[in-house]
Amino acid sequence: MSDFDRRRTPAREDLAALHLKGFVPAKHYIEGRSMRVIDEVIALRARPEADCSLDTQVLHGEEVMVYDIDEGWAWGQLVSDGYVGYMPADSLHKTPLTPTHHVHVPRTFLYAAPNMKTPPVGALPMGAKVEVRAPRDAFLQVTSGLFIWASHLAQLDEMRADWVSTAESFLGMPYLWGGKTCLGLDCSGLVQIALQAAGIAAPRDTDMMQAELGTAVPEGAPLRRGDLVFWKGHVGILQDAHRLLHANGHHMQVVSESFAEARQRISEKSYGEIVAIKRL
Repeated sequence: MSDFDRRRTPAREDLAALHLKGFVPAKHYIEGRSMRVIDEVIALRARPEADCSLDTQVLHGEEVMVYDIDEGWAWGQLVSDGYVGYMPADSLHKTPLTPTHHVHVPRTFLYAAPNMKTPPVGALPMGAKVEVRAPRDAFLQVTSGLFIWASHLAQLDEMRADWVSTAESFLGMPYLWGGKTCLGLDCSGLVQIALQAAGIAAPRDTDMMQAELGTAVPEGAPLRRGDLVFWKGHVGILQDAHRLLHANGHHMQVVSESFAEARQRISEKSYGEIVAIKRL
């Protein structure tokens, strides 16, 4: 099992996904069952412990292949990016939901009636998926019976053209290790959620992104808007050749700053020299 990345391999010593039989040793193999997140956003952790650090977050409507449920924890794999971990079981439901729309603004409210003056009863982050039942005035009613402002939703195949502008809409949002919503997000979470809003599939963690996204920009070549700058353990987005947008622990928020100044500070105090610049 040491040859497999536990973050994207649904395998433990006692249990593994059936499709891994013959490739990964385990005592038992099982076919997963499809479930969806019914809460606004839930935590995915490496161990079934509430105080275990956050690996990533799973958004409302996301599909999860669940292989085990025990003592309130579900162990499974996200269909979107393949991440594996433990989630609260009561936040998942085996539902026939077929999402039709996704939230394409940083955050939107859920209302019990199609009236913006009524108190909201919940909220959903960018990237959350819902099944729309019917239009009602300026709202869309979803399968839960609740209402969402129509312009905050887009059909699943309707994507944002400029993913960097999407990332820029998170300016000032707080930094959260493992986060991927406007209530808190980390460097790779910012990149992933912005790319997904443009219909570009992206892995979750920085090392995965560096290995799998885009092509390397040759040293000394002119830099462009949208180039991804990688340090060992950190990623930022170039807004142009001179400005860097990134969620970071130095400012504890998403900031836009001088690329030259950020590069010097990060190289000297945090992650060392830049290891790659990739262009999508």
